[in-house]
Amino acid sequence: MAAEHANPDDIRALFSRAMSAMYRDEVPAYGTLMELVRDVNADVLATAPDERARLEALGELERIDEERHGAIRLGTARELFTMRRLFAVMGMHPVGYYDLSVAGVPVHSTAFRPLDEASLRRNPFRVFTSLLRLDLVADAELRAAAAEVLEAREIYTPGCLALIDRAEADGGLSQADAERFVAEALETFRWHAEANVPHDLYRRLHDAHRLIADVVAFKGPHINHLTPRTLDIDRVQEMMPGRGITPKAVVEGPPTRSVPILLRQTSFKALEEPVSFPASASVSAADGDAQATTGRHTARFGEIEQRGIALTPAGQALYDRLLAETRSRITPAADGSNADAYRATLAEVFSAFPDDLETLRKDGLGYFRYSATGKPCADPSRGVDALVAQGCLRADPIVYEDFLPVSAAGIFQSNLGDGAAQAFAANPNRARFEEDLGAPVHDLFRRYAETEARSLAEARIALNPAPQTA
Repeated sequence: MAAEHANPDDIRALFSRAMSAMYRDEVPAYGTLMELVRDVNADVLATAPDERARLEALGELERIDEERHGAIRLGTARELFTMRRLFAVMGMHPVGYYDLSVAGVPVHSTAFRPLDEASLRRNPFRVFTSLLRLDLVADAELRAAAAEVLEAREIYTPGCLALIDRAEADGGLSQADAERFVAEALETFRWHAEANVPHDLYRRLHDAHRLIADVVAFKGPHINHLTPRTLDIDRVQEMMPGRGITPKAVVEGPPTRSVPILLRQTSFKALEEPVSFPASASVSAADGDAQATTGRHTARFGEIEQRGIALTPAGQALYDRLLAETRSRITPAADGSNADAYRATLAEVFSAFPDDLETLRKDGLGYFRYSATGKPCADPSRGVDALVAQGCLRADPIVYEDFLPVSAAGIFQSNLGDGAAQAFAANPNRARFEEDLGAPVHDLFRRYAETEARSLAEARIALNPAPQTA
């Protein structure tokens, strides 16, 4: 009899915890960050019993401590294709297409995450996964050199590839194989202090864009940050220096609001880490390792996020317009010199965005999960607004599970340097990305709309149950 397959949600939980432990060992400041986030979340829940009760009623309280997202950067279509297969083993699928060239970063991306509500509650681990756009690099010789390096590397262990094949052939993995899979897959994300290229090529890649060097010059796509979820990102930002952590100058995303929307992110500055570079290919064999050099590389950092309500296409369009207006007036400087002015301008411009749940709902700007309150309802067929006003239906905001391209680029730039921020023009190519991925990405608006519609249908059934037969 075949062994029972491990639940993909359980494999994902095992992997995310193993990743977190590995990153804590590699980047000790991440552990400090986790402790700070836990302290802030505990204080928020202790002082806001209504919010605690709401999260508990929705089954979201338990997920907050488990919640993480990571980020990796891949170099080739082949690597992306296999990464999709790897994440599928643990119930993670590509959602959304993000063009980061719009903010001067030569990658396009998706987020691998669980799709259904039950899986998100069990473990909402996500990995923001970017693919390098060598086609955006103007130097043809450098493009060719980078492509040659990337094509020669293999970022997956033979054991990992074999277990992916087994999962696809058998429809899953046994518990023992799942544990082996996690150990093998973790190797892809591990930091390597030995570069893949000589220092002279590293410098050329670095000068083209620091992110290009980070992708091409190493043996694999080391996880470059892990992100816990906080319930008060402004407080975390304020408290980081007291824990010996230097935060980035401004929080990315929308301003502080009574009703959080979408996603706000901040981070601590990237580590400057020692790296060993091999001898240049032009060095004679007699010179051997005499020409091998040591240097430093900046890439890995810690990040924090606060998630708010998911916005509808109308809400997202309003957000995008207001953010563009803000940045047409002022762009946040990486050194923080205009941080106060940027925050003030952001708050002023975003005063045009409604900041109460009922207006967001009635104006069709956000997605909501509906549930029956148990209050008797004279006419369950009435419109949603009337049923909510009568207290028959409850409307809770649906958490935004995805990402924002300008915010992601802002985090990258603050940790890789802002010198190349304007080097690339916006150049989306979703069709090419999906071809390289080997599958279409899921439409994030459709996921939220389906969740809202399903919850409303279930709530109406609860308001108007079928008559009991004798």
